[in-house]
Amino acid sequence: MAKGTAISEAEAANRMMRLAKEIARHDKLYHDRDEPEISDSDYDSLVLENRALEEQFPHLVRANSPSLRLGAAPVASGLAKVAHARPMLSLDNAFAPEEAEEFVARLRRFLSLPADADVALTAEPKIDGLSCSLRYEGGELALAATRGDGMVGEDVTANVRTIADIPQRIAGAPAVLEVRGEVYMAKADFAALNERQEATAGKIFANPRNAAAGSLRQKNALITAERPLRFLAHGWGEVSAPLGDTQFEAMQRIASFGIPVSSQLARVDGIAAALQHCVRIEQERADLPFDIDGVVYKVDRLDWQERLGQVARAPRWGLAHKFPAEQAETTLMAIDIQVGRTGKLTPVGRLKPVGVGGVIVQNVTLHNRDEIARLGLRLGDRVRIQRAGDVIPQVVENLSRDEPRSPYEFPKYCPECKSEAVAEDGEVDVRCTGGLICPAQRLERLKHFVSRGAMDIDGLGEKSIAEFIALGWLNGPSDIFRLRHRRMELIGRDGWQEKSVDGLLDAIDARANFDPARFLFGLGIRHVGAVTAKDLMKAFGTITALQTAATGDNAQSELSNVEGVGPVVAESLVDFFHEPHNRDELAQLLGLAKPAAFVSSARTTEWSGKTIVFTGTLETMSRDEAKAQAERLGARAAGSVSAKTDLVVAGPGAGSKLKTAAELGVRVATEAEWHAIVSAAG
Repeated sequence: MAKGTAISEAEAANRMMRLAKEIARHDKLYHDRDEPEISDSDYDSLVLENRALEEQFPHLVRANSPSLRLGAAPVASGLAKVAHARPMLSLDNAFAPEEAEEFVARLRRFLSLPADADVALTAEPKIDGLSCSLRYEGGELALAATRGDGMVGEDVTANVRTIADIPQRIAGAPAVLEVRGEVYMAKADFAALNERQEATAGKIFANPRNAAAGSLRQKNALITAERPLRFLAHGWGEVSAPLGDTQFEAMQRIASFGIPVSSQLARVDGIAAALQHCVRIEQERADLPFDIDGVVYKVDRLDWQERLGQVARAPRWGLAHKFPAEQAETTLMAIDIQVGRTGKLTPVGRLKPVGVGGVIVQNVTLHNRDEIARLGLRLGDRVRIQRAGDVIPQVVENLSRDEPRSPYEFPKYCPECKSEAVAEDGEVDVRCTGGLICPAQRLERLKHFVSRGAMDIDGLGEKSIAEFIALGWLNGPSDIFRLRHRRMELIGRDGWQEKSVDGLLDAIDARANFDPARFLFGLGIRHVGAVTAKDLMKAFGTITALQTAATGDNAQSELSNVEGVGPVVAESLVDFFHEPHNRDELAQLLGLAKPAAFVSSARTTEWSGKTIVFTGTLETMSRDEAKAQAERLGARAAGSVSAKTDLVVAGPGAGSKLKTAAELGVRVATEAEWHAIVSAAG
């Protein structure tokens, strides 16, 4: 969406929904499978578009917004899963000096600093590798893990022990020290590896990042040991004692343990100096031994980092300043249509292979029908593409759109089941209307239902689901819980023995009384992501109660009042529960699987679930810092006072909100009393 482009609220809501799903898909491809389908710049453009829409329509911010999420939950890979002691967060991005300057301006506002106050920063190259944490206990390397979804990663300790850069023992460190950084492959090592792979007819890697990720996540550490991996630290997680008072001091301390830290890490006074350092690093980029895609800025003072805290997916005190993308020209040879879980028809362009920044690329995601029309794309067109480190670029420009050539006609029928393919009013995406009769949707819907983020049924993967669909055993989610009746038919089939069959059936039975939020997410209702599903279950407790609300006379209003659920999500729920075939399938499911009542895992305090309003001038903290404190207590920070408000914190100059609180009998506290509440809650 171009800046300043007029867009209606309905169009914005629909676009934000599509962006959330598309970005989530690319997160999984990048973080879990090491198989990105779009370039960094293409991905960044989606994130930027989402951010612009959220800024224009803040009341439409979705509970599953990409701005509230990072990475992707690790999928089954043969590696054990491990929970991070502290979340491994991502960083917000900037693409222009002005955005970096605004980053520092936001810091000043949050910290209530004067507009001309100096904010010291650290600046260092943003290496293009795989995020990894190293946990030392008593000076011994005890655990290494990938980022995963930021909360849970994969245990790669055995593989990390083969990396020469990483010391197995360190001296002088705190009893517990978790160092975080990037596992990467140097450019020269990458080229040599691909030469060896080609000589032995092995896999040729697209770029150093993919090679590093694939090497680190091997099931067999002996394979990892053969790969030339390296490590560079950029921060830390859990520590039993402080490493220093500033970011720079702490990183120097980490370097003193023999753990590699960038030689280009610098402490700079203010954003102007940081931008100058960024220019120097970019000028040296081609000569660096490893790939970088930008520079990272961090607030140097750790006490300020603590005050600034974080949003859902990123710390407020850090920023990644990304470099411009690289470009090349090639020919669009074909357009293939892929059908997704929700029936969306996604066009994929097949390019004449071309080298861009040392990588051969031949595919591009074209997003949707409107994107093809906007670019005027036809088979045989000469196109300019751009990439910034990944496999598949974006089309920047159609260089031959004025040449006479037959226009590309987007399919009117699903290529999988031949059902009509249509776009709903206000929608850009074209979708197959076949539903469960469409082989592509049936498989993807059932894969989603059993996936790790949903019902998490171990042993029921894509291959098995496809096999059972072909046998006519699976037509909908409820059929999964009927597989026990086919035990004897399944035993003896190719690849199935009694032990594996019973293991699968036991895994299914174990999900018969499962988390209702994950059950709801698994149903695949449009616009209902994992976070939204949890918000709904917090409000209604059970699937049955939600269905009752969604089919009631005031369904739209009742659902929209749920925190994190807007009118678009409410309408989607109403539509889902009013469809007879959906109600029938759900009734069958609930007859076979009885999800437990929802139990929140959020931090519990006396303020959990309560609503707090801040008004007037806050003298010891900014409004954003106060709201962050409320959220840490499990409360909701609202903007207006109503009968549902539990507390109003009023500073000098409080006006109509304080008057409304008095009229409604809502409790009022001073700023000092609020600090006492926060302290008492721990």
